[in-house]
Amino acid sequence: MSEIWPRRPRLVAGNWKMHRTSAEGAALSGEIAALVRGQKACAVALCPPFPAIEAVGRSLRDSGIHLGAQNMHPEPQGAFTGEVSGSMLRGAGCRFVILGHSERRHGMGETDDVVARKLRAALRDGLTAIVCVGETLSEREGGQTAEVLVRQVRTVYDGLPPGTARQTVIAYEPVWAIGTGRVATPEQASEAHRVIRATLDRVVGAGTGAEVALLYGGSVNPGNAPALFAEDEVDGALVGGASLEAASFWRIVAAAS
Repeated sequence: MSEIWPRRPRLVAGNWKMHRTSAEGAALSGEIAALVRGQKACAVALCPPFPAIEAVGRSLRDSGIHLGAQNMHPEPQGAFTGEVSGSMLRGAGCRFVILGHSERRHGMGETDDVVARKLRAALRDGLTAIVCVGETLSEREGGQTAEVLVRQVRTVYDGLPPGTARQTVIAYEPVWAIGTGRVATPEQASEAHRVIRATLDRVVGAGTGAEVALLYGGSVNPGNAPALFAEDEVDGALVGGASLEAASFWRIVAAAS
């Protein structure tokens, strides 16, 4: 990851989810590239759906924006109908891959153990993983936020060498804020990020937490991004709906720069 940034970068990644065809994705990424071109203070990535990856990759060529994917299978190949391997993503030009998003955890039954396998596969295939963690509304209301984050980070990162862990990104995405219009306060985001960093120090090694980039995700938009990015603990954002409109995504990138 050192060729992307030296340490603790600013990163804004757009997760398009199941939106945009190949043609639509190419057009949107072209608009974003035209706005972002020239800024160097913040790394930027776009993660389109699988069918649009090739077209978006062509549109982003020489733009400085990185290409990413939204998921991958932990095995390098095999009889896994409908799945995509890390080597396939890397071959298509991807540098990033989102792993363990709550919509996969809670909608498709992905466990912490599955996310751990996928992280190791991403590292094997030369991809920078954006590992998603976060609590549900009932867990937050029950005072279990720290417990959930510790469990998720411990399971996924246990056994990784410090140098390897530093090649990853973690996105704190409270489930109750994703697609709801609700957003964690800057103080809530910072508190969660401190828990994540402390857990990395305990599980991986002292000092690791301070060097891993932590993003916030969950209804991020141009209005709330500046306050979130003003927090020292917040290194950027994983952006959903606001990444589907070029001007709004650019305003978020600008706030992080």
